[in-house]
Amino acid sequence: MDSPALTTALDELLHRLVPGQRLILGIAGAPGSGKSTVAQALQRELEAAVVVPMDGFHLGNAIIDGTPLRDRKGAPDTFDVGGYVSLLARLVRRDEEVVYAPAFRRSLDEPVAASIAVPQSAPVVITEGNYLLSTLPGWREIRQHLDEVWFLDLAGETRISRLVERHMHFGMDRDAAVAWANGPDQANAELIAATRDSADRLLRVG
Repeated sequence: MDSPALTTALDELLHRLVPGQRLILGIAGAPGSGKSTVAQALQRELEAAVVVPMDGFHLGNAIIDGTPLRDRKGAPDTFDVGGYVSLLARLVRRDEEVVYAPAFRRSLDEPVAASIAVPQSAPVVITEGNYLLSTLPGWREIRQHLDEVWFLDLAGETRISRLVERHMHFGMDRDAAVAWANGPDQANAELIAATRDSADRLLRVG
């Protein structure tokens, strides 16, 4: 891992691991802050860790198409938060041989059910998403299921540039990508920024 702050955070996390017990780490941050990248880097460093993204609980397009939610996809009310909380509770209980979690496929712009297997033996589960620290109804229940939450802080210009490139990669033209990054994405980023002080660790990345 080439980030000193992330290396330090990982070292301290390793000292928290207890044989026979599961640790659930949350990684929060605004859209484009690098949550998935950090989660995957940690997964490579932590033996048998599994990444379970919050994005697997996006409402399907069949639900939001033709409604005002479509123009705010990624906002808190465009997720099945109850399903996400229920999954986290199952991962905490660790009383099933395997738990299957959904993933979000950007190429489809859709969640795909039962795409991630979390075996009972997995000592670390990393879950990443925008609203892990939110105090909105439903969302506030997430925190009780997480042992630790890190918040990724990335300069706004860099983050927006990344988002524009991501949106273009998955089919938007530049004007639409810029509008979405500075519109719905930015509105969500402002909601998320208000939660960062409740994180266990703030990581400045970029």
